Amino acid sequence: MSDLTPTSERPGLHVSKPSPSAPATASAACHCGASATATGDAQVKALVDGYTAHHGPAHQRTGR
Repeated sequence: MSDLTPTSERPGLHVSKPSPSAPATASAACHCGASATATGDAQVKALVDGYTAHHGPAHQRTGR
């Protein structure tokens, strides 16, 4: 499998939770250069919410 870690060249959000008892992990990167990682279900949820609200679909490429 190829590397799923997002980069500014391949922006996106990657979330993993290998089992119900394991903590979730996430990484995010935007084409604007912003990036973040999180570990733990609550922190991953906050990262996903923030990325969705401020980057990803809500963040346009204009002005770069």
